[in-house]
Amino acid sequence: MSADITAGSTDGVSAYAFPRHEQTFPVLTPQEIGRMRRFGEPRSYRDGEALFETGKVGPGMFVVLSGHVAITQRDGLGHVTPVIDQGPGQFLAEIGQLSGRFALVDGYAEGDVETLLIPPDQLRALLVAEAELGERIMRALILRRVNLIQGGAGGPVLIGPLSLGEMARLQNFLERNGQPHHVLDPATDRDAADLVARYAPSRADLPLVVCPDGQVLRNPTEAAIAYAIGMIGDHDHEKLYDVAVVGSGPAGLATAVYAASEGLSVAVFDARAFGGQAGASARIENYLGFPTGISGQALAGRAFNQAQKFGANMLIPVSIQSLDCSRADGAFHLATDCGKSMRAKSVVVASGARYRRPGIEHLERFEGRGVWYWASPIEARLCSGQDVVLVGGGNSAGQAAVFLSGHARKVYMIIRGGGLGASMSRYLIERIEATGNIELMFNTEVVGLEGNDDAALARLRWRSRLAPEEHTLDISNLFLFVGADPATGWLDGCGVMVDRGGFVVTGALCQQQKDGQPVSPLETSVSGVFAVGDVRSGSVKRVGGAIGEGAQVVAALHFYLADAMKPSL
Repeated sequence: MSADITAGSTDGVSAYAFPRHEQTFPVLTPQEIGRMRRFGEPRSYRDGEALFETGKVGPGMFVVLSGHVAITQRDGLGHVTPVIDQGPGQFLAEIGQLSGRFALVDGYAEGDVETLLIPPDQLRALLVAEAELGERIMRALILRRVNLIQGGAGGPVLIGPLSLGEMARLQNFLERNGQPHHVLDPATDRDAADLVARYAPSRADLPLVVCPDGQVLRNPTEAAIAYAIGMIGDHDHEKLYDVAVVGSGPAGLATAVYAASEGLSVAVFDARAFGGQAGASARIENYLGFPTGISGQALAGRAFNQAQKFGANMLIPVSIQSLDCSRADGAFHLATDCGKSMRAKSVVVASGARYRRPGIEHLERFEGRGVWYWASPIEARLCSGQDVVLVGGGNSAGQAAVFLSGHARKVYMIIRGGGLGASMSRYLIERIEATGNIELMFNTEVVGLEGNDDAALARLRWRSRLAPEEHTLDISNLFLFVGADPATGWLDGCGVMVDRGGFVVTGALCQQQKDGQPVSPLETSVSGVFAVGDVRSGSVKRVGGAIGEGAQVVAALHFYLADAMKPSL
């Protein structure tokens, strides 16, 4: 029997299946249910009636008062798996119900059922108002999603060869956004092979993505799969937000958490995934409070859930194309990639940076087909037992090299300079030097890439910067960590000042005073537009610094919004 994590039970589920069973599936007492009643409304269901269905927006969290609810798992291939029955005192939800996302399983009444339905907005209010009870519920919601991801239950089915670069692209996108999914290889699965024969006459159509409602997508973009599986929540173009945060790296997430927790209405936009570049870090060991280190994905995931708890609207993946600062109607207008605009009273630029592409011949041809700008477990599995090349000499490169050394046969670490001391923390240098299968190649650069018959990376050309001769190396995975350029193209023409490198200028560098008062050090040349994190000129380019600026900017937002509300004389 497969295990469902959108509901708790003490029957038929072993502690072995769920190591943190009591935390994942707490049973509510009558007194706790009594305290929850003011947040919900009674709902009755007759035998066979659906409480929620896979692939449809979930109405919120159900507390079972009497009767039983049968939970089943259903995928787009028509497979329905009975999971478990839920009885009185148990609640049905997972983290997606904080923001009204699609349900990941089906729930049907077995006989007559009485429930208490707590809709998403009231569920968030419950978590804040009932601190101790809210903590237990929140922990359960998170653990249930974690178990769904780890168990490969629910969500879309990805079908294609496991070595296909486009498979890695979509897997990485879903994993970075905490979306459950599972993968089928047509070489070993008959149902998958039949679907490929029917829907993918060309290799360019792969991978196929089968959504829970049965819809089949051919090699979709990240945005297409996001809309199909309901990742993007309320997209109300008429709403006027207090704050629009562009970018959901550490700085943007910190802004969202602190602003939303202090009562501001917040919309957060990101073109790809929460966490930014930090979210791709295998391990962050120099962030305060985590002496044993924490992965960037884990740190960002906690902040993402925290922002939703306080009501921030997380719109991912939604790309902002431009910013209109004319404020003809008193609001900033942010044009999105869907052709419409969002409105906000203030804007926080937290768009971070884009991965830098070095001048390597044929580089773009192999992106996603052996060339990677991050090192997640997905890419690590692709290069298991192989030699890999990693280019870069900063902390991110060092963390990736150490991580990959545990999977690859050998990691060639190519550095353009003559050493690591100027760009990497000492603890990482010592760890790299102590790792036997990492070979450092100083004063070296990659100059060209070559492929095989399947258009995947097969070898690279490199040379020493001290000699003209070129050499080749048979490599099918190249990892590039050569820094990043600021993601500020969407600000062109809006009046926000940037420096020669494209980073946003803030504080006294662009404005001396505002109504006789010093401007915020995080405010840009446009009043009401602020910048935080790596995108800001002069920032320290550290996770801790970005989070600190995200918290700091909220005070400036309150000051600006209060000043903007003052009646003009």
